[in-house]
Amino acid sequence: MYTLGIETSCDETGIAVYDSKFWENDQPPHLGILGQSLYSQVKMHEEYGGVVPELASRDHVKRILPLIKSCLNEAGMTISDIDTIAYTKGPGLAGALLVGSSVAKGLSFALHKKSIGIHHLEGHLLSPLLSENFQHSNPKDFFPFLALLVSGGHTQIMMVKAIGDYTILGETLDDAVGEAFDKTAKLLHLPYPGGPAVSELAATSISNRFKLPRPLIHSKNLDFSFAGLKTAVLTQIKQAEKEQVEFDASFKADLAKAFVDAAVDVLQSKVAFAMQQTNCYRLVVAGGVGANQQLRQKLSELENKLPNCQILYPPTHLCTDNGVMIAFAATLRLLQNNMAFDTSNAFDVSPRWSLEKI
Repeated sequence: MYTLGIETSCDETGIAVYDSKFWENDQPPHLGILGQSLYSQVKMHEEYGGVVPELASRDHVKRILPLIKSCLNEAGMTISDIDTIAYTKGPGLAGALLVGSSVAKGLSFALHKKSIGIHHLEGHLLSPLLSENFQHSNPKDFFPFLALLVSGGHTQIMMVKAIGDYTILGETLDDAVGEAFDKTAKLLHLPYPGGPAVSELAATSISNRFKLPRPLIHSKNLDFSFAGLKTAVLTQIKQAEKEQVEFDASFKADLAKAFVDAAVDVLQSKVAFAMQQTNCYRLVVAGGVGANQQLRQKLSELENKLPNCQILYPPTHLCTDNGVMIAFAATLRLLQNNMAFDTSNAFDVSPRWSLEKI
């Protein structure tokens, strides 16, 4: 079964083709990626300091068909070879989602193909199974596992018992960790996108000049809060202004390091607590912040501290939004027979959609 995946939830237009036989035959899942194409709108939104929804939707319209053609060419296929067309149904920007949905439904209707709407976060949490480092003899035996979803819009710890069986164990009460990275970047006058810029700057500092709080790190639950950490960064900046401390490169790097250290400490602590509470020591890390090297280094410490701890990350190029994760999630859903095909030709999207409700 060949599945075409279409991702347009925010500011990346992602297309991919996935071949189900590699999962069905217990082969390395990443070999099923036959073709992929991706266009990021980062440069376009850079001057605004964030994603402009109307501009994002218009650019998806411009890019999506050429990217589908490019992906099919890479796969050595035509659209008639595709069995199923999967698209991101939500959550995300309504206008951006409608572009992907309309194209998927249009192709489905015109070519008599089946279509299926996929939850954006489900794509992220399953994408680590596509890592080339995934050496499980039978990929299906990797379940159950814990998932840490970390992005600009989400920070959640979930129990994944099977395809489609997801339970949220904890989530952010305010800002997501990626959002806190972006807001800290603005406070430090760093370029957009802010998250990678903060991490890169933090890596240049070896100082412990600043001590920032670790919100909810001792809360004995799995919820997060990062708004206070961002506020603590602002407090340090205002204090420096009051004391006429120079806001130079060294100051920015030291404060960035303090922020990153605090954020990854909280994430590591919550993951360790989740493992101990559930007695599940398999973890997948997904979402854009999953590419953060400081976070990966901090979480790797758990593999030496906790028994049988296994941590799996998606390939770096699949940490951002992409079509591969949508095609892959749809494939697994359909093989499990636990999600129906779309039978309506309506452009069906859910900008707000809980993963537990799919």
